[in-house]
Amino acid sequence: MSDNKKTQTALIHAPRNAPQYIHSIQPPLFRASTIIFPSTAHLFDRHWSDPYDYSYGTHGTPTTFTLGDQLAQLEGGQFCLLAPSGLSAINLVNSTFLSQGDEVWVPDNVYGPNIEHLKNLQQRYGIHVRIYNPIDADSFVPSAATKLLWLEAAGSITLEFPDLKALLKKAQAAQVITALDNTWGAGLAFNAFDIGDEHLSVDVTVHALTKYPSGGGDILMGSVITRSKALHDRLFKIHANQGICVSGDDTAQIIRSLPHMALRYQQQADHARTLTTWLQQQTQFTQVLHPSLASSPGHIYWKEICTTGQSAGLVSVIFDSKYDLAAIRRFCDALTLFKLGFSWGGPMSLVMLYDLKQMRQLDTTHLQQGLLVRFCIGLEHPQDLIQDIQNALQQLE
Repeated sequence: MSDNKKTQTALIHAPRNAPQYIHSIQPPLFRASTIIFPSTAHLFDRHWSDPYDYSYGTHGTPTTFTLGDQLAQLEGGQFCLLAPSGLSAINLVNSTFLSQGDEVWVPDNVYGPNIEHLKNLQQRYGIHVRIYNPIDADSFVPSAATKLLWLEAAGSITLEFPDLKALLKKAQAAQVITALDNTWGAGLAFNAFDIGDEHLSVDVTVHALTKYPSGGGDILMGSVITRSKALHDRLFKIHANQGICVSGDDTAQIIRSLPHMALRYQQQADHARTLTTWLQQQTQFTQVLHPSLASSPGHIYWKEICTTGQSAGLVSVIFDSKYDLAAIRRFCDALTLFKLGFSWGGPMSLVMLYDLKQMRQLDTTHLQQGLLVRFCIGLEHPQDLIQDIQNALQQLE
């Protein structure tokens, strides 16, 4: 070694003579906890709120900022923070915008772990949780204490599509922050930051990147996106204080999957439409739930907001009430292509069963009585999926 460094030191401080940046289809992957400052000027002449502030791995690397920029562009926002899961992203929003005595409103079809987190905040810190009917904007009645309104479009199990326009107008008039779980729409079905002719906008979107952006059913991650620098800075402060961060390797995998996300989303949506047509003809079901169906709750709002006709690959069915839980379990166990599992957006179709009576707090007159099964459509041929359901239905009797 020409500079006489000992072997151990030379292995740590090896020169990097090769140029560090090249143009390739996939951007380079950066793995970092510690980030080296080139000088004390770089160390002190910076602020945590600066764009692309490279100070420590938890605050971001070129890899995580690249994904954040892509997601913000996809969803119509400007600023993005990444979290280890969709639920972690939801909790970041709750932790940032809710304080003792504040009121938060959630739809009756809210994502289950979100309401569990809010109930925990209610019990421990005096947050007040209020429930509204997802297809009745009049049931949302904000007060002076209301600080946050959660929206789901569509709901992840019963797939009601809310009256987003009316809800946003009421929230904005009351100066209530609006947060949309945008996992179903994925930034493809509609632009949450530019809704309708009136160009209405939510304040924040949360996206479970575990679903469509990942596409493989093997990565957990979430995002929080906004157009407001002030809201972003509030979120980023809690994000940093709680040490929320994601793996560079997982981030690179999602970056790799994004270019074909729209193709997968469209194919799964098309296959779901094929299944809904067939499912409506089966006498074992009293209701088929999919926003594109005129009979599905909130269809008129879906048609108004999702002007391109886009919809995710989720379909739910409510079985005739004559079938008990044992029968529905036999049906689910008999499926071979549909696998029992939570989540959606991956290549493999999934199924999950629910008892709505144990999940809802308000009257659900817009839903039939009976047990519900949700189908998450993968990339299999729809005729094979139909045959799989048809075979399993024979186990009901």
